[in-house]
Amino acid sequence: MTRIALALAVAGLIAAAVPSPGLYLAIGCGMAAIGVGWLTWRQRALAGGARLGAAAAMTLGGAALAMGVLRVAIALAAIAHVEKLLT
Repeated sequence: MTRIALALAVAGLIAAAVPSPGLYLAIGCGMAAIGVGWLTWRQRALAGGARLGAAAAMTLGGAALAMGVLRVAIALAAIAHVEKLLT
């Protein structure tokens, strides 16, 4: 599960850097990485490395989520600015 969470987090970070659908993929992968990472981190029977990897996935997933949300906010601000220019 740790590898899945880390893969989702890295995919979210990569998606935050690509154009058009990337912002939505970054939000989705970020939330999924946080969820899977949290479920993995809660398992106390796992080794320390696996739990540390899950915590890293939650952190990277949060960064991907934040970058995706920031890109959505910038896009909405740009649309509002263009709307003001046209009216």
